[in-house]
Amino acid sequence: MRGHVGDGRNADARRLDHVDGVDADARTDVAWRRGVGMWAVMMVAMMLPSLVPMLWRYRQAVGRTGGTRLGRLTALVGVGHFFVWTVFGITAFPLGVALAAVAMQQPALSRAVPIAVGVIVLTAGALQFTAWKARHLACCREAPGRSRTLPADAGTAWRHGLRLGLHCSHCCAGLMAILLVMGVMDLCAMAVVTAAITVERLAPAGERVAAAVGAVVVVAGLFLIARSAGLG
Repeated sequence: MRGHVGDGRNADARRLDHVDGVDADARTDVAWRRGVGMWAVMMVAMMLPSLVPMLWRYRQAVGRTGGTRLGRLTALVGVGHFFVWTVFGITAFPLGVALAAVAMQQPALSRAVPIAVGVIVLTAGALQFTAWKARHLACCREAPGRSRTLPADAGTAWRHGLRLGLHCSHCCAGLMAILLVMGVMDLCAMAVVTAAITVERLAPAGERVAAAVGAVVVVAGLFLIARSAGLG
């Protein structure tokens, strides 16, 4: 009798563990979907101010092919651009969740997080001065204009949007890293990063603006490191 009771309790325990595991997986899946959804909405809000002029130049490059079709092609370019950013979010969100879980389980690693944040901010600032940054920024700023025409077909529009998205994501890698470590839901950080991205894309002297932003970010990174080390 006792053996049967013990077997029954073990079976119940296994069922409960299975249910808990299923619930945990379901919660993780819901959190992942919400995180990616919020990321996509945030990217639209952040990138649209600097993307609109590029879309307008694309319309000029394509030329007059009929109002409805031109509008659809321009929208397809925008979709391609944000598709790249969505893929970036799909990659970054699980990584961020995994790192946060490890930090919570390892007290020593958790204590090192403030210094790591400062190092990331410092690195992002230094990235603003590199030729790599300048090259991708130039690609973002030098979208096709009136002197160049593009085929008015969906395939070309989609590829053009993907190219814009890739250059944009590379150009903004440092600034977006700052947003990720400071908190993607921090509206103040989001507004500052959006302003920096927009100004360096649209200002007449974009490289100088990028360098000025880099100088400010480097100082901020050094301050965060010093404060985390107890020097400030």
